[in-house]
Amino acid sequence: MPLLKLAAPIIAGVLMTATAHAVPEVGKPAPDFSAVDSNGKTVKLSGFRGKIVVLEWTNDGCPYVQKHYGSGNMQSLQKDAAAKGAVWLTIISSAPGKQGYVDGAGANKLTKSRGAAPTAVLLDPEGAIGHLYDARTTPHMFIVNKDGTLVYMGGIDDKPTSNPGDIQSAKNFVRVALDEVMAGKPVSEAITRPYGCSVKYES
Repeated sequence: MPLLKLAAPIIAGVLMTATAHAVPEVGKPAPDFSAVDSNGKTVKLSGFRGKIVVLEWTNDGCPYVQKHYGSGNMQSLQKDAAAKGAVWLTIISSAPGKQGYVDGAGANKLTKSRGAAPTAVLLDPEGAIGHLYDARTTPHMFIVNKDGTLVYMGGIDDKPTSNPGDIQSAKNFVRVALDEVMAGKPVSEAITRPYGCSVKYES
């Protein structure tokens, strides 16, 4: 009997395909990793145990990313998270020669120019962390709670467009999830659909 071929779903222009490696699961320990940040410092996820951690995949050339940074929406989230004691790790998994790739100096210049406020910007040009988390879009958001459990993964909000005018009426999944985690509550929508540009991996 022939197997049925299922078409992969497309989210905001990004083809979502099956992967051979394990993918992160909400309710399970977040995959640990270490990476060099934009200042040359080695950062390890497990080193932030005891704090809530937000992971944000970014690509400054992506119009969906520009939507949230150009409007100040992402910076507002970063600053609110920091004010409440959370760690924010912005991750760049663009490969050399691909859209969004920067070195450490370029990442620091970008952070300054757009008034961003991450705890650190992690450089992932080989895509190791991106593949570990099955990061598919920019932005793609994850939240890890204080004991290292992944409690949210998905989109930043429910308006999968590149139009900044949609932000005001959007439900910001990340903001809601952060508030719930910080209040000691379960995340009401722990898995949502990410949207944006595809992560520009080497292959």
